[in-house]
Amino acid sequence: QVQLVESGGGLVEPGGLLILTCTLSGSGVTFTDYDMSWYRQTPQKDRELVAKITRYGGTKKYGDFVKGRFIISRESARRTMSLRMDMLQSEDTAVYYCYARRVNPSYSTDEYWGQGTQVTVSS
Repeated sequence: QVQLVESGGGLVEPGGLLILTCTLSGSGVTFTDYDMSWYRQTPQKDRELVAKITRYGGTKKYGDFVKGRFIISRESARRTMSLRMDMLQSEDTAVYYCYARRVNPSYSTDEYWGQGTQVTVSS
């Protein structure tokens, strides 16, 4: 069983910087088996993709609203994925969720979500 734990959320002023981290744990789990992503959600909107990174970090994808402000990365030795968020705006206020997905040889998928971390951008 995979556990995902997010950290790094909090209150930041507009234009500020936050770094979110997701740590993957679980007995017998191989970190590089999983593509990983950050999603976010507000009460007014459905959950949306913020950024995605593939198993070995070779491919990254961002939501259109990111516009070069965020950088996703992963570190296998620490089993962590990070999201550096710069030039934050009030519209970025949301709960941010870590997501991990593995495609098995049978083409079935295993998917896991973290509990979420609140990011609030306000002066």
